[in-house]
Amino acid sequence: MSGKIPFLNMSPGRLAATLLLLFLCLIWTIPTAGLFISSLRDKDQLIISGWWTALITTERNERGRTGPSDAQFEREGEFVIAGSFIPEGSSKSILSFGDQQNDLGAYQPGETLVRGDGKRFTLWEDGSYEYVSAIPFDLQRGQRFFFVATIPPTFSLANYREVLTSEKIGQSFVNTFTVAIPATIIPILIAAFAAYAFSWMKFPGRQLIFVFVVGLLVVPLQMTLIPLLRMYNTLGSVLGIEAKSYIGIWLAHTGFGLPLAIYLLRNYMTSLPRDLIESAKIDGASHFQIFSKLLLPLSIPALASFAIFQFLWVWNDLLVALVFLGKRDDQIVLTSKLRELLGSRGENWEILTSSAFISIIVPLVVFFALQRYFVRGLLAGSVKGG
Repeated sequence: MSGKIPFLNMSPGRLAATLLLLFLCLIWTIPTAGLFISSLRDKDQLIISGWWTALITTERNERGRTGPSDAQFEREGEFVIAGSFIPEGSSKSILSFGDQQNDLGAYQPGETLVRGDGKRFTLWEDGSYEYVSAIPFDLQRGQRFFFVATIPPTFSLANYREVLTSEKIGQSFVNTFTVAIPATIIPILIAAFAAYAFSWMKFPGRQLIFVFVVGLLVVPLQMTLIPLLRMYNTLGSVLGIEAKSYIGIWLAHTGFGLPLAIYLLRNYMTSLPRDLIESAKIDGASHFQIFSKLLLPLSIPALASFAIFQFLWVWNDLLVALVFLGKRDDQIVLTSKLRELLGSRGENWEILTSSAFISIIVPLVVFFALQRYFVRGLLAGSVKGG
């Protein structure tokens, strides 16, 4: 039992590794869970409290105005203005109220506040009120009162409905697919040919060129956007290609994705048994036949791994889309459309929570569809073939 923890039957080193793994999982899981909980909460609750208080009734100081003089009516010789400070369908209720901001707890729901001029104000728990005066009211904007509202835990799909029913959101989904699918397939096709050449074809400078391609992985995307855009606009004017078009963003994503694709596929292809390739050459197979009929089917795990990375990157991209695409209805992608839903001042920031989960639905489907190849592809090249 020396060096072991009896009740866990686990060595200290393994226990430490397990605890570290659990800690890392919590770091990723807790914010995601909080984001999901926030996406289901009422907007009023999101403004005043964090997601960890989702099951707690919250209180909020608010104020409301009665109706103006035009809303008054006469009842038993008195003049009355009636209404409600709480919108119909809201889960709020009145906890206390007053006519001064620093005295919100002066009156309980159902009690009557008598002002110095003799006017009487009564506010009930459901937010309905009556403002009564012996003489006609002369109010241009209504009288202001202050109250404390309680908001019970409320969960709904209202935030999701607001995003999904917004104008042209469906078209932006289609536009994002139009960008993501070709921008995933094109670099895979090019990188597969290049990886085969780096793996099984001999030509001068092969290793040097491969090192140069891998070195492009460290080049920041932001540094290349402006030079790339200027070069594309110059070539576009010569070839008659529209400046803001899908062709431009396909080429941009292809260029940004190729270094990683070539690196992954080359490592995987070099791990395949050399005897397999030599046997095909002895049988008279050409390089294209070896590539298309032998190596390409065997490289599906590596291809799927890169497809996941590339699709996730393109689907969630905002920066490249803003540079190479316009904001027309037939071009704007989902990330750019969701950003516009926030308004120019970000006043609708609460829909970000639901927007985040709406935007990750498709990447999750892609990941789970290809996840059986994911680990195998990530381990490409870790074991060298004979």
